[in-house]
Amino acid sequence: MDKRASYTLDHLDQLEAEAMFVIREVAAQFENAAILFSAGKDSILCAHLAAKAFWPSKIPFPLVHIDTGHNFPETIAFRDVAISRLGVRLVVGSVQTSIDEGKAEEETGAGASRNALQSITLLDTIEAHGFDACIGGARRDEEKARAKERFFSHRDEFGQWDPKNQRPELWTLFNGRKKHGENFRVFPLSNWTELDVWQYIKREGLELPSLYFAHERPVFEREGMLLAVTDFLKPTDKETVETRRVRFRTIGDATCTGAVVSDAATVEDIIAEVAAARITERGGRADDRRSEAAMEDRKKQGYF
Repeated sequence: MDKRASYTLDHLDQLEAEAMFVIREVAAQFENAAILFSAGKDSILCAHLAAKAFWPSKIPFPLVHIDTGHNFPETIAFRDVAISRLGVRLVVGSVQTSIDEGKAEEETGAGASRNALQSITLLDTIEAHGFDACIGGARRDEEKARAKERFFSHRDEFGQWDPKNQRPELWTLFNGRKKHGENFRVFPLSNWTELDVWQYIKREGLELPSLYFAHERPVFEREGMLLAVTDFLKPTDKETVETRRVRFRTIGDATCTGAVVSDAATVEDIIAEVAAARITERGGRADDRRSEAAMEDRKKQGYF
């Protein structure tokens, strides 16, 4: 009788192994890759997985943050601490610079946001630094357009995505061949769910921005969403500000990222809350509500 201890991978082990394999494939197939880093939980997870994939060496990719200039202060503070802890190079692309240079036009009006303008800044940053692949934290469960992505998602020489012309990925074969000027977005978390992410965060003991946990904050309601009062987002005369206990399920441009009423102050609380949720985490994003195909349209133009 074989008395050797047997070990069975649980679903988090399997997802971790798959994601690390994809990240290592990026290092093997591309010459100048980067990790897109917003300081949101999914990009934090990608950086953590990359650190594990190449340990004891450092992450071989720089981290790229596309800064709208309308970030929560907590996000920027966490980003800088994370970069220092990981010991990697940070590349920042500025939407404000794109506006100043006349490459992007600032939106106006009550629903104005810089979120869509990130596509222009991202494509310029990719071109300026010659990145041939960018690792992102998008997951297929987030939104129907993202469900169409492959692990290795091809972008043409203009940075555009064609969802009807994606390469097949049989078994674990990823085709990173490209022509000059083309690049790839790579999504190692494709098969993860929001609940998987939070369960893995608990298991790994990962640090996150405080925005993800319940706290009191002045907010106002607009089109069914609770938006935080910031220096660049103010309520109209008809909108009432009140202090409520909220948290954020996603972290992005503060002008279009809605909060949810919550008492979830720990990772365990959030796991329980997510397990019972009937609205997707991007259900509170104003940018996804602009049209039925808002996300897909942005992605075709070069968005994350």
